[in-house]
Amino acid sequence: MSKIVPAAVAALALATIAIIAWAMTLVPATILRSEPSDVLGPTPVAGVATVTIANGDGARKIAENLEEAGVIQSARLFRVLVAFMGIENELQAGDYEFDKGMTTLTAIDRIHRGVTAPLMVTIPEGLRVEEIAKLLEEKGVLSKGDFLAALDEDYSEAFLPEKDDGDGNLQGYLFPATYGFSRSTSGRQAVQQMLDAFDKQVVAEVQPQLGTAGLTVHQVITLASIIEREAVKPEERPLIASVFLNRMKVGVAIQADPTVQFALANDSDNVDKYGYWKKELSLADLEVDSPYNTYKNAGLPPGPIACPGLDSIRAVLRPARTNYFFFVAKDDGSHVFAETLEEHLRNVQIYQP
Repeated sequence: MSKIVPAAVAALALATIAIIAWAMTLVPATILRSEPSDVLGPTPVAGVATVTIANGDGARKIAENLEEAGVIQSARLFRVLVAFMGIENELQAGDYEFDKGMTTLTAIDRIHRGVTAPLMVTIPEGLRVEEIAKLLEEKGVLSKGDFLAALDEDYSEAFLPEKDDGDGNLQGYLFPATYGFSRSTSGRQAVQQMLDAFDKQVVAEVQPQLGTAGLTVHQVITLASIIEREAVKPEERPLIASVFLNRMKVGVAIQADPTVQFALANDSDNVDKYGYWKKELSLADLEVDSPYNTYKNAGLPPGPIACPGLDSIRAVLRPARTNYFFFVAKDDGSHVFAETLEEHLRNVQIYQP
């Protein structure tokens, strides 16, 4: 991410003011006269440069390498800024990819935070793979088509379902997080980064609890994806999980609206009209013929409907202990839960008359 984080803004502003004051009052041949003025405004230069900062490299060596690579215009200005900010010993090692001619402050900010990749993208929880592809395209990482094509390639991760298990794609397994991407990132590399994050963040936590949960990894991720789309209030995730699990135990259809939304969005015409998640479902929508329609089919759909975050996955593994079988949404996005159909119908009359 090339933006300077909010916590550093004040320090950077003070550093800039201090440099200007020092330069104008103390030094006859000031850096303002003798050095390019790229503190806040870049001088665009075509191209990308890779600069390796090794452990133990000091500010002088880093600055000289950056200037030589064409990343910044003035090594001396870099050193002065770093000194005024007091972060000479806080510059992080790594293989950095920079746009040539960037501002000195931007380069310092990235090296201080150890952000080696130039393109930082946050993947929110609850997106379909198509939405992730669109986001990556909007952020300039790679085209939507290249990313979606990469999803059809073979990956060797043990946690992935077999190609003939469920829908056979990577829906649900691209872990929501903030990623750094190179400007030369391929579709496969982007997918692999997200699978690696899933392996690191999810698998170690899920595997030991599968026996207690009585579910497979695929079932856990599938149910977590539904909870991710249902829950507006984070604290309700374990309660929503309990409702779905209670219904599954007795063989009652879970009747989750997000699964119908997912099914509808597999039709491109519906996506054009309503987006990937149609807000208001009609009675006709609830009759859509799809294995993902949990109003017409008992149990879980064939696979995840979105990519869930860790909290929704934990809710499946550690649900609340309740006798709830129903819930209805309130205007603020929270839900009212009920044990009996009679109680639920009263809640519907109150909150969704």
